[in-house]
Order: sequence, then C-alpha cells, then structure tokens
Amino acid sequence: MSYKTILVHVDQSRHAEKRIALAAEVARTFDAHLVGAAASGFTREFYRNSSVMYAGPIPLPELDVLTKAAQLALEGFEQQAQAAGVSSYERRISDDETEVTLLQQARYADLVVLSQTDPADDASKLLRGLPESITLNSGRPVLLVPYAGEFSNIGQRALVAWDGSRAATRAITDALPLLRRSAAVTLVVYNADQQAGVHGEQPGADMALYLARHGVKIEVMSQKTPPGLDVGNALLSLAADLGSDLIVMGGYGHMRWREMIMGGVTRTLLQTMTVPILMSH
Repeated sequence: MSYKTILVHVDQSRHAEKRIALAAEVARTFDAHLVGAAASGFTREFYRNSSVMYAGPIPLPELDVLTKAAQLALEGFEQQAQAAGVSSYERRISDDETEVTLLQQARYADLVVLSQTDPADDASKLLRGLPESITLNSGRPVLLVPYAGEFSNIGQRALVAWDGSRAATRAITDALPLLRRSAAVTLVVYNADQQAGVHGEQPGADMALYLARHGVKIEVMSQKTPPGLDVGNALLSLAADLGSDLIVMGGYGHMRWREMIMGGVTRTLLQTMTVPILMSH
C-alpha cells in the first residue's frame, strides 16, 4: 500500500499555506497525485432560494466574489505545488459548502490533509467542526496539521496510540506508508490493566509484530496515565518527550441529529494538538 492520491483543503485562511506545504511534501515523497479542493461555500441553488431565509434573494454577484476567492486560493495552491516539485497535481473548485465538497472528493483519495481549527482565525472558525466531520464521515484517513508550529516533514519519529480498537487498527493500517519510512516508531498502550481481554500478556506485542512484518522499526511502551492526567494529554506529553513529529490514532465519535459527539481522547487531541495527527475512524 502507498499513497497515490492526496487531497488537501484549499482556502484563503492564514494556515492554508502551511497545510498545502505539508500535503505537497507528502505527495512528493510518495510520488502521489495532489488534488487541491476549494469551495465557494454556498450553492447557486441556495442563492436562488435565499428569499425564503432573508428579506430578499442574495445578489448572485456575491457568489461570484466567493467563487473568485476560491479560484485565487487555488492559484496559490498551484504555485506551491510547482515550487515543491510535485510531479502531478490538479485543482478543483465547487460552488458548494466546503464540508460537502471535501466529503465528495475524499472518496477518491488515499489521504486527506486538513488544518486544526484555529479559534483566533475567522476563516477557520467558519469551518469549526470540519476536521471532526471529515474524519467521521469520509471513510479516509485525515492528516491534521496544527495551527501553531512549523511542520515541513513528518513521520521520522512517529508515536502510535494503540488500544486494540477498530478505529486504532484502521489508523495504523492507513498510516503504514508513513510508518515504513520512519526512522523510529513508538507504539504506546495506556492503562492496559483496565482493558481486560483486549491485550495479551505483553500489551502491544501482537501489533508490534504485525508492524515489524511490514518493515516498521518499532518499540513498545506500556504506561499508566499519571494522576490527574487523561490519556489525550498524556499522549501529547509523551510525544514531546520523544520528539515525535507525528501521532497516529483512531478517531472516536459519532453523529447525532444537529450534534457531533467526539470521544474524550479525540476531543483533547483536536483541541490541543502540538504535532500533526493522522486519524482514522
């Protein structure tokens, strides 16, 4: 398995350049096709029917302004892809909501690259919940880039969170192309004594053997969370101690009417991540 098609969200937020740069680096590393997807944010049908919600229809030229902004963002994407030496790339634009656009395009990609929501960035706040939605609904692994920090390359020292779950299994499998290229991979199991029947006599040993058969240089750690520290924050603390440049983990959550419910560890990581995270559901 390798990454052959990588999808990256393109917009005019202040974090777009960093997000595209990392997506381009991954595409160049795996000689993958890079797709930059941008959206106007609203459909023309919405504009035609906007009189239902407002005093009158929103002028269509306003949609043209949003479409032009998306086109300009894609021009920047193309310049970055060229400068990064990506051999194959394309840009796609949609007059639709960003979430709908990315969910549609994710079906045809091996990896989706998004940014962590930045509460201080207006463009990012407008798309609050986008990482969660794409992770839960796309059926594809999502590589999330923190809004703070610089990440020109990833995966040299990866940290894998293993709890024996379906989501964690999926994340590890989806991350294999990166893990095989890593100089060192640490697989960590937290509080194995509280997970009866999940692990064998040596927690993490079976998954470590699986990864080793795929050519992954692997080390296993079994730890208890320190008093007063949850698993999510313990994972971030360990990543800092190890100098990890990537966390691989399962994304936990489900959709409910008008509400998105994320698991505690997932929610912590999405809010306070300090290194890129590859997450699968």
